[in-house]
Amino acid sequence: MLKAKASSFIPHIIVWIVFLSLPLLFISGQPEASNISSVLFSISYFVFFVTYISVFYFNAYFLVPKFYLQKKFIIYFSIILLLAFLVSVIKPFDNLLSSNRQVHLPERENNIQPFREPPNREGFRLPPDMQQNDRPKRIDAISIFLFVMVIGISAVVSITQRWYQTEQRATRAEADKANAELSFLKAQINPHFLFNMLNNIYSLAVTKNENTADCIMKLSNIMRYVTDEATEDYVPLQNEINCIADYIGLQRMRLGDKVNIDLEINGDVENKKIAPLILMSFIENIFKYGISKHEPTGIEIKLFAETRSITFFCRNKIFSSTINEERKGVGIDNAKKRLEYLYHDKHFLNITRENGFYEVQLTLHV
Repeated sequence: MLKAKASSFIPHIIVWIVFLSLPLLFISGQPEASNISSVLFSISYFVFFVTYISVFYFNAYFLVPKFYLQKKFIIYFSIILLLAFLVSVIKPFDNLLSSNRQVHLPERENNIQPFREPPNREGFRLPPDMQQNDRPKRIDAISIFLFVMVIGISAVVSITQRWYQTEQRATRAEADKANAELSFLKAQINPHFLFNMLNNIYSLAVTKNENTADCIMKLSNIMRYVTDEATEDYVPLQNEINCIADYIGLQRMRLGDKVNIDLEINGDVENKKIAPLILMSFIENIFKYGISKHEPTGIEIKLFAETRSITFFCRNKIFSSTINEERKGVGIDNAKKRLEYLYHDKHFLNITRENGFYEVQLTLHV
């Protein structure tokens, strides 16, 4: 926090040092230039400093957001013109130069008398250029120019800051929305998955299957994985494989010899991470819609862990009696959305239905 605030102040300090050095550079080039330290601590330099800094921040942090960005242009430009008039009256730059000249004005020699206007005689008048009271007041053009420059820079700085803050808020809102949707998808997956598993064990308990206790232990392992680890964005690949193995073990106990499950895992699965339950979504889909009650069923599940990628493949026969588009639930759609959120363009998903088979090929670049 302190570093961020310091980084925002540093550009302001650098710009003001450069800006306030310009009059000093101009004065130092004059033949009657005074000592720089005497100028820095003079009242005229203080007025110069306060005038332009006040104009800058008053415009950047009050006038622009309060009036210009609210499209109250008449009020905004009226105030700007009033400020310009005040600067022309104060003449900060002209007074700074005048004070510098007065400090080094040479003293008159005693034998030189100042010019005095002779007594007014009838028919005698000084030329117009020698009548002090009739001299026109000079406009401090440099002070006005600096004022316009400060107003323009402060307006640009203020508008740019507001734009950047708006972009940041939009980015944060998009990230919060993505995280909220991802949490919602996980909340949908977990109860959906556990509900199916409880139905499976219920079936085993009703038939008093001797493997019921083993199934409960496997389900306990799956529940521990779902509740403790699946809340993370990424988990070790080995943990996902263990969950898959327990899930397939439960299905084998439930289905018996009616289903031939070909499970193959190759490669180095250590030191790799994966989004939790991503693979489980496709495997669960197989056992929901790729199993027949009337004929033997073959299922292929393969996982290849390579150096920079993880490839998953599954294949099952399509049984027309089990395909119901309205009953497919949210599993596959949620998996697709989570892949988009977590992997973006670092994944490839291909789902096909050809020659009576349903195939899924997923490649994750890790």
